[in-house]
Amino acid sequence: MYELRQVDKHFPGVHALKAVDFKVNRGEIVGLVGENGAGKSTLMKVIYGSYQPDGGNITIDGTTVRFRNPRQAMDHGIGMVFQEQSLITNLTVMENIFLGYEQQFVRLGVIDWKAMAEAARQQLAKVKLDIDPGTITSKLSFAQRQLVELAKVLTLEERIDGDLVILLDEPTSVLAKEEVELLFRIVRDLTKRASFIFVSHRLDEVLELSDRIYVMKDGEVVDVVAHDAIDVDAIQHKMVGRDVDKEYYREQKQKPYDTSNVVVSLHDVSLSGKFENISFDLHAGEVLCLVGAEGSGREAILRTVFGLDAPSSGSVTIKGETVTRFSAQSGVTRGVGYVPRERKIEGIVNGLNVYENMTLSQMQNFAIYGVLRVGEERALARKWIERMGIKTPSENKDCGGLSGGNQQKVVLAKWRSGGSDIILLDHPTRGLDIGAKEDVYEMVREMSGAGVGIILVADTLEEAIGLSHTILVLKDGVFQKRFDGTPGDKPSLYNLVH
Repeated sequence: MYELRQVDKHFPGVHALKAVDFKVNRGEIVGLVGENGAGKSTLMKVIYGSYQPDGGNITIDGTTVRFRNPRQAMDHGIGMVFQEQSLITNLTVMENIFLGYEQQFVRLGVIDWKAMAEAARQQLAKVKLDIDPGTITSKLSFAQRQLVELAKVLTLEERIDGDLVILLDEPTSVLAKEEVELLFRIVRDLTKRASFIFVSHRLDEVLELSDRIYVMKDGEVVDVVAHDAIDVDAIQHKMVGRDVDKEYYREQKQKPYDTSNVVVSLHDVSLSGKFENISFDLHAGEVLCLVGAEGSGREAILRTVFGLDAPSSGSVTIKGETVTRFSAQSGVTRGVGYVPRERKIEGIVNGLNVYENMTLSQMQNFAIYGVLRVGEERALARKWIERMGIKTPSENKDCGGLSGGNQQKVVLAKWRSGGSDIILLDHPTRGLDIGAKEDVYEMVREMSGAGVGIILVADTLEEAIGLSHTILVLKDGVFQKRFDGTPGDKPSLYNLVH
């Protein structure tokens, strides 16, 4: 149904796709895996029309096509659900769903908002999302926005006569288990008239959903595996280029923390509508993980400690000093670093290059009388590019052009290179491949061993258990249980969910 033959794509200093062959059969779900920087996102954008290939051929039902932009791809039945989302957050849900296709609701030169809302409800029903179509998109949770993104793509059903090809770029990265199961049911139901390309770093999900799996490394397809011939270890080896360390979470490197040195203390802290009466101490060298379902208050606690949200009651103490002014600037001044979940929105600055992003929180260290010492900025960036294994042609590369995993490494390097000794990690491995996750785990152990206090909201319960000295379980904004994570005596998944 859909095929790429010998497709090439170059960027300055990077050969992103190298003679890639890729095909999708009618009604098929094709998995696509590889490390960050392997070329998966570039391939998806070529398919979707965001990038034009430098060489090769693309056909749909045997007819050669070439898309100059995503609109042309959509008009041929190709839609994409983006990992970082393409919704415009200050528009309503229904405006986002029909963005660019509002003309169907125009009556005598005026948009019929009632008709648009009704049509939007029909699309939202496809993804089992019961919300007001007039809701401003920024008010939705990340998981809700992801489902709206899928509903937007599914409008192609009504606009296109032929079969669809829907690209799913990390669609499950922050969805709860029941939301993932719902998405998979929707996808399977839609294979009656749509084919899917499913990109995910969660191999268990790829194995569960896909009929075939393409494995990419360094811009090339290195293997194509049928569902009934899948060997997880072999796939991981081909993705990473080596055997994955069985000591995945580096538990043998977990050192005892300094019980005498409290770096962050919360006492009966509440934030209206988010969490209530939360108390805990974070010690130097401790990895403290907040565990709970979406909306349990985990992320809001991180934002409060950093200073982005001011608590409605209670006290926050950092390094023995009670916080009276809550702002990001005050958090940075106190040596607090924050790695947010939504890295493209809050973690990096698109348009600035790697070294500018990396030194953004420590500009005062590189300025004399208001003049920046750019050479020193670049030297620091080169050091951390090597240390973190960041895949970039140079420190001058626009950070927005890096893969998601490499952007995350830049954010981590920004805080660590600036000397932050309290680090807040909100889903730091979300959307990262196995190799990049190992790099993050190694850095968590390194920071902990150096006395950095870390508050972590993990991507999975296994990750929480593997990395943490201490686990606090939250439900509906209220503290439930505390577990110690001593190596060799860590709590089980059963302990955490019961």
